[in-house]
Amino acid sequence: MKTDVEELSPTRVRLSVEVPFDELKPSLDKAYREVGRQVRIPGFRPGRVPPPVIDRRVGRDVVLSQAVNDAIPDLYAKAVAEGDVYALGQPEVEITNLDDGKELTFTVEVDIRPKFDLPDLSTVSVTVDDTLVTPDEVAERLAMLQDRFASLKGVQRPVEDGDHVSIDLSASVDGQPVEDAQASGLSYPVGSESMLDGLDQTLIGMSAGESATFTSELAGGEFAGHEAEVTVTVHSVKAKDVPGLDDDFAQMASEFDTLGELRADTRTQLERDKTMQQVIQARNLALEAVLDQIDIPLPESVVADEAKNNRDAILDQLTRAGASLDGYLEMTGQTEEKFEADIDERARRAVKVSLVLDQLARTEELGVDQAELSGYVTRQAEQMGVAPDQLAQQLVENNQLSFAAAEVLRGKAMNVIAERVTVTDKSGNPVDIGAALNTPVGPGGETEGEVLAETDADTDAETDADAETEAGPEEAAAEEADAKA
Repeated sequence: MKTDVEELSPTRVRLSVEVPFDELKPSLDKAYREVGRQVRIPGFRPGRVPPPVIDRRVGRDVVLSQAVNDAIPDLYAKAVAEGDVYALGQPEVEITNLDDGKELTFTVEVDIRPKFDLPDLSTVSVTVDDTLVTPDEVAERLAMLQDRFASLKGVQRPVEDGDHVSIDLSASVDGQPVEDAQASGLSYPVGSESMLDGLDQTLIGMSAGESATFTSELAGGEFAGHEAEVTVTVHSVKAKDVPGLDDDFAQMASEFDTLGELRADTRTQLERDKTMQQVIQARNLALEAVLDQIDIPLPESVVADEAKNNRDAILDQLTRAGASLDGYLEMTGQTEEKFEADIDERARRAVKVSLVLDQLARTEELGVDQAELSGYVTRQAEQMGVAPDQLAQQLVENNQLSFAAAEVLRGKAMNVIAERVTVTDKSGNPVDIGAALNTPVGPGGETEGEVLAETDADTDAETDADAETEAGPEEAAAEEADAKA
C-alpha cells in the first residue's frame, strides 16, 4: 500500500492511497461468505455458494462494493500510520478507482492536530490568593456550625427577621379569589425572600393571630403577572435557639472536649481548604497564562463537533427541567446570536485546551495506570449518582475508556503546568504547588494532584476566583420551571 500526504491547511490533509488488489483478498473472501449466506440459489446450501455462481447470479460489483466498505476502515488506519498523521474528527473518504484484480485507490480528507511549540513554562508567572486564615474566618465557620445545631422555639413576640413562622396565604384579583394562590399552615423563614414580593416586609412586626394585606405580582398560574391583594395570617412565631460557644458545644458538635481544640481544628480545616483552593486557582491561572502565549489554528470540524455537543447538552438539561431555549435566553438576558457565539467561543477554547494538554502529556511521556483510571471512574460515578461498576461497564460498551484515560492525562498535564510555572501569593511569597500536589488527602493515600487529575482536567474552569458568572442552563431552567408553577 502506498500513501501520499497533501497538506490542505495547517489543520487538514488529503491522503491519496493506492492499494494492490491482493490486500483486498481477506475482505473479498469475507464478502463472498456473507453474500453466500444471504442468497438462496437452488442446488446450493446457504453459505456454500461458489464465488463464480455468486458473480453470475448476484453480480461481482455487489461483492466488490461490500469488500471495499469492509476494508476501508483498516486501510484508512494504515494510511494514517504510514503518513505519520494524527487525525482528528471524522474522515471524508472518496473511492477514486477500483480496478478489479489490479488496484483500489481512494482519497481521504481529514482534520489533523496542528503543529505548535509549547512555551518555556519556567518563564510563566501567576499570582494566587493568600492562604492566611483570619480570626474572623474561624469565628464565621464556628457560627455556621452553631447554626447547624440550632433549634426552633416558640416565642410570644412580634416577628423579627430570621424567625420561622407558620402562616396562611390567600390572594385575590379584582375581588375574585385565585384558587392556585391559597396556602394553609405554610412554614416560612422570614428574610429569605423566597416567595411573594412584599411578604417579608409585611410579616416583620406581626404577632401570632394577626392578619395583614399587601399587594404583590403573582409569578405563576392563571393570573401570572397580575397585581393581587394578598392576605397573610400568622399562626405561630419561632426563633432560632443557637447553642452557646463553649466546651459543652464542642463536645456536642465534634469529637473534641474543649472549645480551644475545636477552634484549632477549625483553623486547620480552613487552612487546608484555602490550600486546595490555591492549588486549583494556580492550575487554572497557569493554564490560562500558557494558552495566552500560544496561537494555534484550530481544526474546524472538531470545533463544530464540540459546539454541537455543548449545545445538545444544554438543550437536554433544559428539556429534563421542563424548560425551553426561549425561556432560558429570556432568563439569562441573551439573544440567540449571543448564545450561539458563546457556544462557539467555549468550543474553541475547549479544543485549544485539549490540544495543548495532549501535546504536553506526549512531551512529558505521561501515562495512565489502572488505579488512576479506576479513581477517575469512581469519582465520575459519585458525581453522576451511579455505581462505579455500572459506569465502567457503560464506558467499555461504548468504547469510551480511551476518552476517560485522555481526561486523566489532561488533568496530569495541568498539574505539570502548575508545578513548572512560578507561583506567588498576593503577599509576594513563593508558593510550592508541587509540594501541595503531593500532599496526601484521600482516604486511600491519594495525593492532591492525583485527586485533581482523576476528577477533572478543568478545561472550562473559571480562572478568576472573584468573577461573577451568569446563570447556567440548569439554574435558569429551574427558575423558569418555578415561574410556571
